[in-house]
Amino acid sequence: MFHANELVAADPTAGMLRELAFEVPQLWAGQVTTAPGAVSGWHHHDRNQTSLYVVSGVLRLEFERLGAQPGDFVHVPAFTIHRESNPTDEPSIAIIARAGGGIPTVNVDRPPPPHT
Repeated sequence: MFHANELVAADPTAGMLRELAFEVPQLWAGQVTTAPGAVSGWHHHDRNQTSLYVVSGVLRLEFERLGAQPGDFVHVPAFTIHRESNPTDEPSIAIIARAGGGIPTVNVDRPPPPHT
C-alpha cells in the first residue's frame, strides 16, 4: 500500500506535477496535478498504454480535444503525442496507471504536422 503522503515527484513535464506511487515491471502508477490555467509541454509515454481517472477539476487533453471531468476515465494510446491543460481556476488531479514497461514520459518539442 502507498499513502498520499508517500508520493514522490517523477517524470517532469512543464506545466504539470506527476507524482509516483509505485513502479514495477510493466506498470507505473501515480497522480498528476495540473495547475489552474496551465498548459503542459508536449510528450508521449513510449510503449505504455496510459489510463487517467479524473479525481477533481477539469483536465483537457490535446490529441483528440478531450475534456474530462471528475469521475471520467481517459485512455491515451502508446506513442500518442499529447499535452494536458486546465482551463479553470482550480487545480485538476488525476490518477495515472501506465502499462507496457516503456519509458514513463518522453518530452518532445511539438507534435508532428498533420497528414495531408
